[in-house]
Amino acid sequence: MIKRPWMRRVRRALLAAGATAALAAGLLTGTATTSQAATQGPCDIYAAGGTPCVAAHGTTRALYAAYSGPLYQVRRASDNTTKDIGVLSAGGYADAAAQDSFCANTSCVITVIYDQSGKGNNLTQAPGGYWPGPAAGGADNLANAVAAPVTVAGHKAYGVYVAPGTGYRNNHTSGIATGDQPEGMYAIFDGTHFNGGCCFDYGNAETTGNDDGNGTMEAIYFGNNKDWGSGSGNGPWIMADLENGLFSGVNRGLNAGDPSINNRFVTAIIKGGPNQWAIRGGNAQSGSLSTYYSGVRPNDSGYNPMHKQGAIILGIGGDNSASSAGTFYEGVMTSGYPSDATENAVQANITAVGYSTAATNAPTPGSRISLQATTACCTSDYLRHNDADNKVVISAINSSSSATDKGDATWIVRAGRANTSCLTFESANAPGRFLRHAGFQLYLDADDGSSLFAQDATFCPTYGNSGVGLSFQSVNYPTKYIRHYAYTGYIAGNGGSNAWDSTAFWAEDTSWLTASPWS
Repeated sequence: MIKRPWMRRVRRALLAAGATAALAAGLLTGTATTSQAATQGPCDIYAAGGTPCVAAHGTTRALYAAYSGPLYQVRRASDNTTKDIGVLSAGGYADAAAQDSFCANTSCVITVIYDQSGKGNNLTQAPGGYWPGPAAGGADNLANAVAAPVTVAGHKAYGVYVAPGTGYRNNHTSGIATGDQPEGMYAIFDGTHFNGGCCFDYGNAETTGNDDGNGTMEAIYFGNNKDWGSGSGNGPWIMADLENGLFSGVNRGLNAGDPSINNRFVTAIIKGGPNQWAIRGGNAQSGSLSTYYSGVRPNDSGYNPMHKQGAIILGIGGDNSASSAGTFYEGVMTSGYPSDATENAVQANITAVGYSTAATNAPTPGSRISLQATTACCTSDYLRHNDADNKVVISAINSSSSATDKGDATWIVRAGRANTSCLTFESANAPGRFLRHAGFQLYLDADDGSSLFAQDATFCPTYGNSGVGLSFQSVNYPTKYIRHYAYTGYIAGNGGSNAWDSTAFWAEDTSWLTASPWS
């Protein structure tokens, strides 16, 4: 039985298509593999299609084969020093190790997302607009630099995790479409991280930070906001934010041809020109693009012709509406209206890269491990099951601990019950009983053979949310990870209505070291 002083628990709680094929074949000779940089990047493909990139943003990889500059900049809290994070080689992938080293033992935020196109269209902290942000002077917050770990081409990288109140902007751009000029854009998002707030956008917006009327912006929206428009199902949807309207098709409101998206990684595309525009999308890990709408501008005043102003936003609406949530990995904006064939070739490039949540240092099925907490309060504590009941908790384990306690803190790694690419943890001390969640709390239970149990007992290893160790994502609640809170085990999101969803220490509490087994 675990003995833990009540006051320590309280203290911790308080802290706490032939032409398409031909073009794709012509452009993608030498597509990226997991061991080498691409010989063609998305922006090389757009240029070959006659619609060159005028903005290219990505924190995971270079978007041109020859790009060797910085991808983004981080600032650490300990001394406010900044560091540019570049690529491992020209045309390659982010140097996440440089960020991990720089941000070790402190926290970091992303201060700049560099434009790789050479036009200087960098994204920085969004200033307040019509709606003020939560940061000093009404600006928006900057993204936690380690909150969206990912694997791309077998390399660790980080996305831009937009919590409500977070936003980036550039009101003084070069080469971005204005008025009714044609443009295209794509972005790769986390399809499981969204909300109904306004508005998780990437694309063209007002240079004033205000709502300047219908048609003054053209951006990709991703989420399940139904205030202006929606697609089929419950969302989330790819829609176009054209100001005073999130459009899923030609009409305001519901357009059933725009489907709900359920892919972990989503390729989202919006493009527009004189009295024409389109929504396209697909799974960024595999497969082709689908066209959800292609036709004339919305049948409401102010959208034909358009009145675009040419600013660039990420994570916010054109008037700095900043109540949205989402995760961004890469995206571009083009000069000219890209052909479907060009976009299909870009999609082939994206899927070849291999976006994944899997961590390359994850334990393998059959191994025995102990999971050590990484939060400063609790580095001597390990995830274990309680002898007095079937709850899963953390407690201090050391060489002097009893054999029972050591066994309770030891897990046998099994292939995931619901997804064999993920993991299930069997107790070393209680064979046939497995770590699972129920009501978001962690328990040790016997497998009842149900599909629900299989899902509740399956966790997908990702790079640690704090930049340290590993995090374990619930397969049926993909925004929630194994977390210790007040010394009790849960699956928890980064913010929510439950106490254990507290944002304080979330990244640290959901990051674990896979230590040598105690038993």
